[in-house]
Amino acid sequence: MISMRRSHHLLLRLVLGCGVGRRRRAFSESTSAAASDMDGGGGGGGPVAAECNGKAGPGGGMGDVYGEDRATEDQLITPWTVSVASGYNLLRDPHHNKGSAFTEKERDAHYLRGLLPPAVLSQELQEKRLIHTLRQYEVPLQRYVALMDLQERNEKLFYKLLIDHVEELLPVVYTPTVGEACQKYGSIFRRPQGLFISLKDKGKILEILKNWPERNIQVIVVTDGERILGLGDLGCQGMGIPVGKLSLYTALGGLRPSACLPITIDVGTNNEELLKDEFYIGLRQKRATGKEYAELLDEFMDAVKQNYGEKVLVQFEDFGNRNAFELLAKYRHTHLAFNDDIQGTASVVLAGLISALRAVGGRLAEQRFLFLGAGEAGTGIAELIALEMSKQTKTPVEETRKKIWLVDSKGLIIRSRLESLQHFKKPWAHEHEPVKTLLESVKAIKPTVLIGSSGVGKTFTKEVVEAMASLNEKPIILALSNPTSQSECTAEEAYTWTQGRAIFASGSPFDPVNYNGKTYVPGQANNAYIFPGFGLGLIISGAIRVNDDMLLAASEALAAQATPENFKKGLIYPPFSNIRKISALIAASVAAKAYELGLASHLPRPKDLVKYAESCMYSPVYRNYR
Repeated sequence: MISMRRSHHLLLRLVLGCGVGRRRRAFSESTSAAASDMDGGGGGGGPVAAECNGKAGPGGGMGDVYGEDRATEDQLITPWTVSVASGYNLLRDPHHNKGSAFTEKERDAHYLRGLLPPAVLSQELQEKRLIHTLRQYEVPLQRYVALMDLQERNEKLFYKLLIDHVEELLPVVYTPTVGEACQKYGSIFRRPQGLFISLKDKGKILEILKNWPERNIQVIVVTDGERILGLGDLGCQGMGIPVGKLSLYTALGGLRPSACLPITIDVGTNNEELLKDEFYIGLRQKRATGKEYAELLDEFMDAVKQNYGEKVLVQFEDFGNRNAFELLAKYRHTHLAFNDDIQGTASVVLAGLISALRAVGGRLAEQRFLFLGAGEAGTGIAELIALEMSKQTKTPVEETRKKIWLVDSKGLIIRSRLESLQHFKKPWAHEHEPVKTLLESVKAIKPTVLIGSSGVGKTFTKEVVEAMASLNEKPIILALSNPTSQSECTAEEAYTWTQGRAIFASGSPFDPVNYNGKTYVPGQANNAYIFPGFGLGLIISGAIRVNDDMLLAASEALAAQATPENFKKGLIYPPFSNIRKISALIAASVAAKAYELGLASHLPRPKDLVKYAESCMYSPVYRNYR
């Protein structure tokens, strides 16, 4: 006679529906109704039937079928998303796996008995063990690989670890370590963490988007890998950037992991080393341009809107200069589109400048700015500074731009070079005699603020920095290029060459510097201060477009969080330890601006946007399972 338990197992193996197995343990009528309510759907067989019938929620996405993301932490939920014949599959599901933290009751209820060691550990003890293990690795890339492995087997523990140790782990999951990870992505690739779309997929992009298991996507981070940090064209291996950015969207901005989709668009690479590398995982051809490239991107953007709706945020990352500007200009009026290299970098740098001027005194419009680098980051920062000065002084932006000078590879950008300049450089061509070098430009322009976005390391030489110090009591020096090896100068060089007088921040982290018995803590102008909260603000307001005033609002909100105590240490940004609170404040400011501009669709407006933003944030704390 077959036991009831074994009969149950056999039946589960035989009964399939809609291409996926049915859930193992049946809901009671009340539980099924509750899950249906949480999904936002009516009857007709409940949430599983809705999924089988292909019915989607608003905007083309499936809702939170089992209510986990909307449940309170002490609410019981059911972890099964497809039916299984053994709890072993639950241990392989990163969304619900708790590893050794499954309780005795859960181990019996979900057929885990014997699949785990007998000890039951708390999430806190798991976290303590993992951070101890990570600290044993001396090579940052080893830590990166270990964290990615953790993310693929236990999602909640990964985000709990990242949130609780954000200052320690941010340089691992993002810059500078992510740069090395992208360079070696073909060798460390384990399993897909996002979608790869290539030229071979033309005409099939909508179908590919539907292959992704999650339907309710709110944010897409997409790259074509042409300009990864300061490392150049890494082609398909640029996937590390969208994966890293979206990890920060969840950890710092509180977006649900299931609502985030990393995408790499592979149009080839001009990197000869990669084309010759037997382990390269992308197309082995030169990078497509012109009509072929434009048609693929058009199809992609149309498919995104068709599959996920009007309010999905598309964030462009690390595209080449020309494509970055053209794509933003083309899609910002038809999609909820945002370029972090142009707009996010600009917003975080403007916040740092506002904060620095609070520390040293003076107004933004009284400063003279000199940039080394006139690409997407440099011109994006310059434009947002000009817009903020225009807002503060009620002066046309064409006038405020005249206080900002840019140096590119050919020297100071001036009007006599106008005909040969790329279109995005032309607004910065002012009347001046030709100047070839950065040092000569510093002496001629006499800037109060020096900003590096060149992607070329060691370009703020001792002579350049000393010239800034001779012109200013408190020179503001921002060496923004990433990764650390590409920084225009180090924190130690900036403080030493200015006798400790510089107000300094960098794109990648530097350790504190001791100079003449005083410890200086360099700030990091990291986009992670801005884009998670900015994206959260767009989503909670239901914004349909990104407006420059939203970027200014985000900058002002971030700058307001720096305190006099931070200034005493040399910091112009608040510590990352408070980043979730900072992100909520930025989100509230962005959402408020969206409502003010009539670009918000989530009505009515919440009374307290900060509390509302905090209430929408994802929690990585384990849930109790039935």
